[in-house]
Amino acid sequence: MRKQLRLWFLLSLITFLGACTTIQLEPLPEGMTDQPPAGWADRTAQLSRFDHWRLMGKLAVRQPSDSGTALINHWIQSGEAYDLALSSSLLGIGSTTLKGVPGFIELTMPSGDTYRSGEPEALVEAATGWQLPLNHLVWWIRGLPAPDGDFRLLFDENRQLAMIRQAGWEIRYDRWQQFLPDYPSLPARITALKGEKRVRLVVSEWNSQEAAR
Repeated sequence: MRKQLRLWFLLSLITFLGACTTIQLEPLPEGMTDQPPAGWADRTAQLSRFDHWRLMGKLAVRQPSDSGTALINHWIQSGEAYDLALSSSLLGIGSTTLKGVPGFIELTMPSGDTYRSGEPEALVEAATGWQLPLNHLVWWIRGLPAPDGDFRLLFDENRQLAMIRQAGWEIRYDRWQQFLPDYPSLPARITALKGEKRVRLVVSEWNSQEAAR
């Protein structure tokens, strides 16, 4: 009798532990795989080192509070430091400049007023009403997941990165382009979704910092 009870206890314990360690994953979208293509590690390493650039384009934001578009007059990335200049006549933000590094931002409004904060995303939302994932965009714009936090990568039937899921956002890569001869193709249009929020970024020009000098 004791042997039967001991066996029953061990079987119950194994079943319980198995249930605790099972991770439920959502089904993959049709035609996609989460298996990286050959050469993905080399591509990731090369683009991780690509952290000095200047790009121009357009930014569109849609959320329950408001929506609109802005020109990206320039996005200059120098290592961890960024200098982002936006302009829009529709949203009342005029020419707004965002300069910062991870964990710090300086925001200059059209009036010339300057605000500084250790919480970049909160300051941008308070000043413009826009919710922008600034800490992750610097990685997502290159087609890379941010190094902090879990993520999931999805590739299409052409073995091209189609989607990153991270930090509650779903980043869709709608178009790629060979902007720079010495680097792999880079995103030309991405759409980031989180609930009812949508951020779309279209790149019209992208240069390495050395080429822009």
